[in-house]
Amino acid sequence: MNKTTTLPADSLQLWGGLECTVNRVQDQYFSQLDRNGHSERACDIGRFAALGIKAIRYPILWERTAPDGIDGADWTWPDGRLNALRAAGVVPIAGLIHHGSGPRHTSLVDVGFAQELADYAGAVAARYPWLEYYTPVNEICTTARFAGLYGVWYPHGRDDRTFIQALLNQCRATVLSMRAIRAVNPNAKLVQTDDLGKTYSTPELSKVAEFYNERRWLGWDLLCGMVGPEHKLWSYLLRTGIAAEEFLWFRDNTCPPDIIGVNYYVTSERWLDHRPERYPEHHRGVADGIPCADIEASRALATPTPGIAPLLQEVWDRYGIPLAITEAHIDANREDQMRWLLEIWEAAQQSRDNGVDVRAVTVWALLGSFDWNCLVTANRGYYEPGPLDVRSPLPRPTALAAMMRELSSGAPLSHPVLRAQGWWRRPGRQLCQPVATPDALTSISADGHRLVGIEAAPILILGATGTLGQAFARICEKRNLAHRLLSRQDMDIADADSVERALARYKPWAVVNTCGYVRVDDAENDIERCERENTFGAATLAAACARHGVHLTTFSSDLVFDGRNERPYVESDAVNPLNVYGRTKAAAERAVLDNHPGALVVRTSAFFGPWDKHNFVTLALEALERGDPFVAASDMTITPTYVPDLVHACLDLAVDREAGIWHLANKGELTWAELARRAAELAGVDASLLEPRPAAEFGFTAARPAYSSLHSERGALLPALDDALRRYIELRNADRAERRALEQEAEGRQQVAGGDSQAEANEVEAVQSGT
Repeated sequence: MNKTTTLPADSLQLWGGLECTVNRVQDQYFSQLDRNGHSERACDIGRFAALGIKAIRYPILWERTAPDGIDGADWTWPDGRLNALRAAGVVPIAGLIHHGSGPRHTSLVDVGFAQELADYAGAVAARYPWLEYYTPVNEICTTARFAGLYGVWYPHGRDDRTFIQALLNQCRATVLSMRAIRAVNPNAKLVQTDDLGKTYSTPELSKVAEFYNERRWLGWDLLCGMVGPEHKLWSYLLRTGIAAEEFLWFRDNTCPPDIIGVNYYVTSERWLDHRPERYPEHHRGVADGIPCADIEASRALATPTPGIAPLLQEVWDRYGIPLAITEAHIDANREDQMRWLLEIWEAAQQSRDNGVDVRAVTVWALLGSFDWNCLVTANRGYYEPGPLDVRSPLPRPTALAAMMRELSSGAPLSHPVLRAQGWWRRPGRQLCQPVATPDALTSISADGHRLVGIEAAPILILGATGTLGQAFARICEKRNLAHRLLSRQDMDIADADSVERALARYKPWAVVNTCGYVRVDDAENDIERCERENTFGAATLAAACARHGVHLTTFSSDLVFDGRNERPYVESDAVNPLNVYGRTKAAAERAVLDNHPGALVVRTSAFFGPWDKHNFVTLALEALERGDPFVAASDMTITPTYVPDLVHACLDLAVDREAGIWHLANKGELTWAELARRAAELAGVDASLLEPRPAAEFGFTAARPAYSSLHSERGALLPALDDALRRYIELRNADRAERRALEQEAEGRQQVAGGDSQAEANEVEAVQSGT
């Protein structure tokens, strides 16, 4: 039996949204539905419903369904998906154009665009007469700016006339579409979305900021019939050369939204400054003939803005129409995605308490989104995960999904990472010298959300003097994750009493174990100690974490494999280590998961990074720069791993409370000698003194696999190796004073941490064993 399609207004609802952009750049189309796989995965509907959402912004896109006209429309896909949503009790909000410009024969400035979209909308309504909520055109004003003013999307206009023509065309299309839809279903409702930003500025640019802040309303103003000679932008509109009748048509054909959909991002609030030299070069430009900087307010102002709540009040005061936050998303680490959602949810609740009719908060991009860092103008593979991460064979629920279920059910929010501020409110977020915050903003304080300031359980990081342990501490600090970096004196993982005392003292929610015996060749003659630290210690720690309900992340190695594969090793491949070190790691994997099935065991390989001097890539570049020969193995194939990428991925998985074995390495396999050569090429270093040699000439005591490339069947989470090498080199070439400060910071940490045994000291030495 089909369930109701009406959305009640008695309480704040949780909605979901599916990133479905089909935008055009020149003659190329970019489809998010193809990139995220939903176009071929009907089973996603059940995953969406399991999140507890009441409604979903869902695509029935013109470009996909009827690219060659209504008569040739293929309804197979929307037939199945819409009926599945209806059966699951999730109300669809049908989107017909999402940052698109229609099929290839038309565009946002084509005179036939509006009526053709209306014809399609009428066909949708006729086929699905039960559909009640529609967004014929998503983000009318924003799309007009990107396609008509900034030249980013088709038809690539770069002038005010093209911008306004695209705006008018989309608004007219919305009016005509709702008219066609209501001819079939008189109760159909318009949910009109757009980005709700605000611009602040120095006094010298106040008129520009005032203009931008008026321009943001234009789409909604036109639909509400509010644009005429009295409008603040009337003179600007007429200066485009478009006839007044084009604007006044909307007064005679009003189509006010039933719900105004507000899309809000950390980039939505802007700061304009007439002193561009104070800002990074890519934020500099010209506005109204004045050289200036245009930057996210959060990256410039000394005191952060209050967030979305005052903006919701502005919309309510202007229109008096019910609101919904129709896109809530941030491109950030997992915990900041959760903090952003909580801040917006609480702002919506606060606004309701203040009399603003806010109906819902929409968690945007349920399946994540691709390449928005370049405004979807190229297929670069940049992925921002959502509540469901599509990098796994089937979309994998993240901690954000669990949080959604708690919000929708009214359950207390349980994750410890929520008890801290997001990066947009933390010190150090600015990309320039902090700017004094305008008085109008300092009168409204905002700390983020209600859980800020409540003491959070920490992550315990074990291995205080090791490269990996220190990297975890550094990145936890940057991500505002409460943590404690422990030495062997603080916790000896092979001593059950020591482990119990530390867990009782610090009461962590998670433990990251980076310590262990790492000297591969020495292990051949130091078997007992290697077993104690790698196997018995890991098993003891896992059993204790399981008893206390603490998540555990621990590390294994590519040396658990024998190298006989002809393709990269995945998690389910059988292990067959060739040396003592590999055998202790393989035994540790089994023991950890037997004792703690909820633990995460990360297999990785060949570390390199910016914060230690002893990793293979750093040693190779320094030797070649000095003009010294550098010898590297030419017949041992590995998958190098950039330490910052590894740590970020591990922390995300720990926040998600993932379990089992997971391979984490940057994408790309090569020999040690090839790695040295590639790093030199990217760094612009002469590699003529690089000496590739067979591994047999190195005199290793322990046997090594000739091939130990890692791949993941659970999800390849780390970027490509070249991308990682470029970022490593960029940091390496950073200002020397900054590098000295980083080195002093690292030295200070080592002094505070105390002396661990050499076994914990530097895990990197184990994985650069091809040198």
